[in-house]
Amino acid sequence: MSGKKNKKILLIGGRSKAKSMAVSLLGQGYQVTAINDDYEDCLKLAEIHGLKVVFGNGTKPYILEEAGAEDFDIAIALTSKDADNLVACQLCKKKYSIKKTVSLVGDPNKTEFFYKMGVDSVVCAVSAVTGIIQQQAFIDELTNIIPFGQGLVQIVEVRVPEDSPAAGKKLWELTLPDEGIVGCILRGDTTVIPKGNTRILAGDTLVLITGNGQELNMIHALTGR
Repeated sequence: MSGKKNKKILLIGGRSKAKSMAVSLLGQGYQVTAINDDYEDCLKLAEIHGLKVVFGNGTKPYILEEAGAEDFDIAIALTSKDADNLVACQLCKKKYSIKKTVSLVGDPNKTEFFYKMGVDSVVCAVSAVTGIIQQQAFIDELTNIIPFGQGLVQIVEVRVPEDSPAAGKKLWELTLPDEGIVGCILRGDTTVIPKGNTRILAGDTLVLITGNGQELNMIHALTGR
């Protein structure tokens, strides 16, 4: 992904998740602002060099305006409340014209609804992990690929849009970051453990496993966004 230094990312809520994500994104050269409605969390976030912090509720337009939401390329909602994440993403998309919105969701049954409401990427750790643990063969393979004791490993879900450069291609045809793999594919009611010749289809939900903060680069490679 080019132009990282010019790409601005807004993190909304998230507590410890926002802190680790901010450190990772700043380290990759992105400009990052975090909104948090807990004052103590804001103080901890303010200790991160280069991170701009705004105290307030990210579902309130005046707080988003204070953060300069109209200038951001990506908004990531990380609060513990699904409803707040949806409201924040809709405001960012419709009122402030942020091109890409990402939402954390706690209830996997809400994932499809979030997509229908215009959220670009929905991340549900519950369904991602469920899809993985149902495949013991993949767990065995994973232990040979990723040294869990060294560094952070991220598990992220991303839906493949119709206009994705990856749609219709086989996995081996894609150029992906070295420190990232497509762990499994959620396709309708089935779970597919991909091999090199597995074809990616529009509408697939991919469970990505990445290290060293490569999750956004993986998402970009697979969605073009």
